[in-house]
Amino acid sequence: MIIIEPKIQQLLTEDALGTFPDECCGFLFGREETDGTRLIIDILTVDNSKEGDKRRRFEISPLDYMTAEQHALDHDWTLLGIYHSHPKHPAIPSEHDRIAAQPFFSYVIISVMSNDDVTFRSWLLNDEQQFEEEKITDNHFTLKKV
Repeated sequence: MIIIEPKIQQLLTEDALGTFPDECCGFLFGREETDGTRLIIDILTVDNSKEGDKRRRFEISPLDYMTAEQHALDHDWTLLGIYHSHPKHPAIPSEHDRIAAQPFFSYVIISVMSNDDVTFRSWLLNDEQQFEEEKITDNHFTLKKV
């Protein structure tokens, strides 16, 4: 499970809408709990460095990866994943997304159909190098009935 609180979801939405109709991209930072739950604490937006058509592909430069690693070290966080948008397409990873993916990272995809139709889904690679959906929640507190 991955926890993306409303303030982080808002930042992701703003980046996706701000780059529309191109794909946005960036990094996800936070911590992983002992039960495997991931809590996203911060994001780092980066420019889509893809040459040519950015409406269907994104690329993150090596310098941006190094900057993200340093950002994680500076804040004592873990670089937990990457996000990108799918303008006018569902939040389902493409074959290109799967081939470029790395183990351990969460891949949050933001589907932007319109200003009022934005959805999030998260994916992890399994041992067979296939994506499995990772449940997203926006609250890490469990309410107990009294």
